Amino acid sequence: MAVGNGGRIPALNWQDAHRTVIQLRYGDLDAMGHVNNARYAEFLEVARMDMSRALDLRDADDRSVLARLELDYVREIRLGQEVVIETLIERVGRTSWTGVARILADGVPCAFARSVQVSVDAGGVPAVIPASFAARVARVTVRAAGPA
Repeated sequence: MAVGNGGRIPALNWQDAHRTVIQLRYGDLDAMGHVNNARYAEFLEVARMDMSRALDLRDADDRSVLARLELDYVREIRLGQEVVIETLIERVGRTSWTGVARILADGVPCAFARSVQVSVDAGGVPAVIPASFAARVARVTVRAAGPA
């Protein structure tokens, strides 16, 4: 898998990703004038929810909770830039699924995230992911790289 941006953002089939535009607000900034690092996690949550709506995922397909979030910051984001989050599904397992996302500002990759969601039942106990989930997310799934 080829990697760009100092090895921190993998070269994946981002053209297949679900895209979410994030509207920056003055309150997203820190004292140094760039987007506060904690806001990135909020932006990623908005992107996961937006992708779920776009793929028509409902509780019957995906009742999951965030179990892990990894975030690599590559470049700062400043107010006035157009921020887009591209999200792909990297893996669907038996009770969890992994998503990857890159955050772009004015088309330039600024961060990379990997998250693990665990499917749970109404009581919060890990549960098997319904078969319908994989079918619904197929169009935004990470694909193997072709020959170089």
